Amino acid sequence: MNRNQFIKLTSIAAAGVLAAPQLSFNSSYTSIDKDFLIGKSDYSFQGPSWKMQQETYASFQDMKKAAATAGLKIEVVSAYRSFERQKQIYEGKYKRFTAAGLAPLDAIKKIIEYSTIPGTSRHHWGTDIDIIDANGSPRPSSVLQAKHFHGAGPFCKLKEWLNENAAKFGFYEVYTDNAQRKGFKYEPWHFSYAPVSKQLLLDYRKLDVKQILLEEKLLGAEHFTDAFIAKYRAENILDINPNLIL
Repeated sequence: MNRNQFIKLTSIAAAGVLAAPQLSFNSSYTSIDKDFLIGKSDYSFQGPSWKMQQETYASFQDMKKAAATAGLKIEVVSAYRSFERQKQIYEGKYKRFTAAGLAPLDAIKKIIEYSTIPGTSRHHWGTDIDIIDANGSPRPSSVLQAKHFHGAGPFCKLKEWLNENAAKFGFYEVYTDNAQRKGFKYEPWHFSYAPVSKQLLLDYRKLDVKQILLEEKLLGAEHFTDAFIAKYRAENILDINPNLIL
């Protein structure tokens, strides 16, 4: 599917999505190509700074306006990330951790506590956002830490508001604090726009993840065994909020 086809397709779905955010747009949807799913397409994402897929952006704007009425100023810390950007993050950490003495596989395991392997990130789709409250005070130097979203943390009011309201706009926390969940650690800042991302995840599950990663010749790729990929797929890609799985 080319960019124009995808734009046309998602535009058809927009009216239904915005009217009823909890619904998927399966009736007007066909598979997105591999390049889009792994962050390598030329699809034109929307947004003045951080970019998002077009329906995601529209619903995010609605949620941001609603939050403002409660005295909250939602700030996007991260949204769409290309394959190359994710590769920079992943390989930068890989080099740093191995230079510090970690064995390659241990370095990869440490990376995937919070960061995805390029080609497997939900941020490639433009449906996922990392958000904080720009009005939160005092602003910490490292904003994406769970402790800042609870108790007396500067973003606790935003978290409480999101718990009550995010789903009304189609957004759900991806990596919840469910003690039974495996994979990436709890991220109270990471939300996904379900009406689009659920179908994209369904398409993504059809890809040969190991082959994609080997073709890209990532640092440490020789450790991406069948067993490693199977575990990563089950825990890091699929063990997420059930509201985000079809």
